[in-house]
Amino acid sequence: MFDIEIVLRQVKNLKERIIDIGKSLDIINLEKELLNLEKQTKEQEFWNNTENSTKILSTITNIKKKTINYRNIENEVNTIAEMLELLSEESDIDLENELSKNISELENKIDDLEISTLLSEKYDENNAIITIHPGAGGTEAQDWAEMIYRMYTRWANDNGFKIEEIDYLDGEEAGLKSVTFLVQGSYAYGYLKSEHGVHRLVRISPFDSGGRRHTSFASVEVLPEIKDDNEVYINPDDIKMDVYRASGAGGQHINKTSSAVRLTHIPTGIIVACQTERSQFQNRDTAMKMLKSKLLSLKEKNNKETIDDLKGIQMDIAWGSQIRSYVFCPYTLVKDHRTNYEVGDVQGVMDGNLNGFIFSYLKSL
Repeated sequence: MFDIEIVLRQVKNLKERIIDIGKSLDIINLEKELLNLEKQTKEQEFWNNTENSTKILSTITNIKKKTINYRNIENEVNTIAEMLELLSEESDIDLENELSKNISELENKIDDLEISTLLSEKYDENNAIITIHPGAGGTEAQDWAEMIYRMYTRWANDNGFKIEEIDYLDGEEAGLKSVTFLVQGSYAYGYLKSEHGVHRLVRISPFDSGGRRHTSFASVEVLPEIKDDNEVYINPDDIKMDVYRASGAGGQHINKTSSAVRLTHIPTGIIVACQTERSQFQNRDTAMKMLKSKLLSLKEKNNKETIDDLKGIQMDIAWGSQIRSYVFCPYTLVKDHRTNYEVGDVQGVMDGNLNGFIFSYLKSL
């Protein structure tokens, strides 16, 4: 049943939200910046510096996308408010049904717009490089690491992202010892940076004949893929390269040549590996991108001027360091310890339903 008082409150809320988003975007100054940049493209000297012109055009595209989307949604809110005024004067069943549908769709659009305004950090638009390592505990922890890998694969598929496996090392009996993969798509890093940290599992172990409850840990490292080679300089003398024969998950696709590459950055002790490309050269190129991402992340976290000032760091994959807990027994619950966001549908989360956790984290920043 259509209740105009309830709908009036809904529309008022939508108006308030779109105003708040406009303030967050600084929409007026953003539109002024767009006009200034577009003015620069009309100057005769604009194309003399290709690198600079390319950056400006990219910035124009990004700003246009934000401002046009904001103004379109703002116009939709105003249109709905006008429709509501008509209904307050005279009842119309068809208009009521149309209005209810439009409000529901608009709420989803505003949800998406709110999240997009939160993804404004330097590397948020980039692809994401994710590495998963099991904690202590052998087969139980290795199986947990593989479950997490499946969870992110499902999330990526459901949200329009593409997964490209870079390196995979089988577990001894089940699961995996480590996996590194690339999540490709606009704002992949911005969304997935919330997943960086230690993930804790509590369940009845399928590998324990006594049916006892076990607690397992796995670490998830999330880094932006660095596309600009000028952002990080690595001294070639600081890199040790090892080559070996590659094998896919489950021991498949074994190569007869030593095409897999492992790079060690000697000053920090950081190790990266790639075995999924066709040639040693391609694997080395991918590994270098991973190494640059790791070094840049480490440099920024430690506020260092140069890569030479860095030292390796180690995160404990154990009690007290988890960001999220997944409980299968004695009850079902997934809880993020940073935001206190939680859901009872643990299987749904393992099937990739992570957006609630991701959005609550972004809103808490």
